Amino acid sequence: MSKILIGHGMEIVAIDDIKSFLEQMGEDFVMEYFTATERRTSESGVNRIQYFASRFCAKKAVLKALGLELQQNSFWLEIEVQNLPTGEPSVVLNGKCQEIADRLGLTKLLLSISHVSAYAAASAIAISKSSQALVLS
Repeated sequence: MSKILIGHGMEIVAIDDIKSFLEQMGEDFVMEYFTATERRTSESGVNRIQYFASRFCAKKAVLKALGLELQQNSFWLEIEVQNLPTGEPSVVLNGKCQEIADRLGLTKLLLSISHVSAYAAASAIAISKSSQALVLS
């Protein structure tokens, strides 16, 4: 059975934008967009801002890959970005977001994350093995 591309999403954000969100919203920003595990895993100082910026990008890229960008406010806490023991990023979906992924026939989400001092970026590719997968445009 061949693999089918369901969707691809990319996102880039300026680190200063995330820094501004943190300054304006404080911990409310962190609580609204990041799971308890992601909050525990975050670092401190500048690295903390880069960490949250890269995870924010990853979540937006996943939403785009699943065709959910227009409904993004409903799903921030249902997407969790983790690291495998190898350091490779991975995605865990929960709740309604997982239900939608199941409906799409999602079998794998490939995720790439990068950041430098000024920007964070992420790319997500959603793959299905099913020839009956529903492809969102």
